[in-house]
Amino acid sequence: MAPRTAARPSGATRRRRWWHLRQRCRMLGVFEINPEHEFHHLTAMIKEGMNTSIQTSMDIPVQETLTAEHFKAEETQSHEGFEMQTFAPQVFAKLRHSLDITEEEYMNSLCSGGHYLQFVSNSKSKADFFITNDKRFFLKTQNRREVRFLLSNLQAYMDHLEKYPHSLMVRFLGVHRIVIPNEMKKYFIVMQSVFYPDERINIRFDIKGCELGRWTNPDTGGKQIIKVLKDNNFEGQHIGLGRQKSWFANQVKVDAGFLRQLNVLDYSLLLAHQPLHQDEIDGKHSMANLVMRTTKSLDFDDSPTEPDSPSVPLLEETTAEVAPDTTDCGSGEPQAAAESFGEGIPLQEINSLAIETETDSELQKFHEHHRRLLPNCKNAIHVIDGPERRYFVGIIDIFTVYGWKKRLENLWKSLRYPGRAFSTVNPAKYSNRFCQWIQDRTQ
Repeated sequence: MAPRTAARPSGATRRRRWWHLRQRCRMLGVFEINPEHEFHHLTAMIKEGMNTSIQTSMDIPVQETLTAEHFKAEETQSHEGFEMQTFAPQVFAKLRHSLDITEEEYMNSLCSGGHYLQFVSNSKSKADFFITNDKRFFLKTQNRREVRFLLSNLQAYMDHLEKYPHSLMVRFLGVHRIVIPNEMKKYFIVMQSVFYPDERINIRFDIKGCELGRWTNPDTGGKQIIKVLKDNNFEGQHIGLGRQKSWFANQVKVDAGFLRQLNVLDYSLLLAHQPLHQDEIDGKHSMANLVMRTTKSLDFDDSPTEPDSPSVPLLEETTAEVAPDTTDCGSGEPQAAAESFGEGIPLQEINSLAIETETDSELQKFHEHHRRLLPNCKNAIHVIDGPERRYFVGIIDIFTVYGWKKRLENLWKSLRYPGRAFSTVNPAKYSNRFCQWIQDRTQ
């Protein structure tokens, strides 16, 4: 009797196996917070509290003008077994609106049936890190001092983002506290993830601009952990941005100058990159893509307060039919283009500006108004396309103030490591060194 030949898997079976393999790769370094997980109870409370908080925000129109009372406001909602406090809710609602994040999609990400994910990395921080199931928003526990620092400087932070709508600063989208009477008080913040979408990212860096203690062994030892590399791991590499180089270096300088004014040090530039596919390179210069990107770039400042707010002629009027763009930044789920590609664009009289070539003069007009031509994706603020690579960048960890403890640490390290570059230095020196490191490695 002839031996039986194993049946070949069907096309559907092969696709299903491939999908599960992709899902496992995507989950590298993150673990689902299921009912057996130690943080399941905490994240369940966060989701329930966020649902009520966001629902309350949805019932109130976005405030065009923020007052001192908005920055001091606190809301408390009672739930079974705990309370949820929300700080400056209208301020953060306006910030979410400025990023084109609707309250509905914010709620869907933070309050969906899917479990949060625990982010496991080589970070030395004692904070707990959670990610929404779609990996779009990051939640991080903070201590009381850090939250009070953020809230006390929230007005300055919002003013900075209004003046520089394409700033590289991480976007804080909410500040909250969970209170279980006689048991626990836990502050947490919600941020936009710098590395979204991350399906094609396979290398990440945390850059401080110094050398001491700034190397990480990239070997994971077979463990499911995302290794975030550091300054010394970047040796011999560069950030290839082409025409966006000058804007990037200047924006880093502006953002670092803002943090210097807050007397802050020890912040980092999160950096990741992935190669651009050829179709992405070709599509960047299509008229449909440029229309969408220009619309997005101008919409990030809906209510400018500066007298020199931009009225830049950025698009050449055309009657040609334009195919919709479906750029998705690698998420695998293309965004629908606007039904009318020109709707909402403040078109002024145009003088035959060849924007489809992204000429230096056109980029300069964006740069003069603290802008760049944003990519057409949901995380546009943190994504910069160079000629060959897509970069994910964002400035994070802005809570370390140069107080007496850091001054003593600076003195000790100066004696312990003479002539070495370490992170604990005064904010002016930290800012200058941080900017110089990035400028020297950007092409």
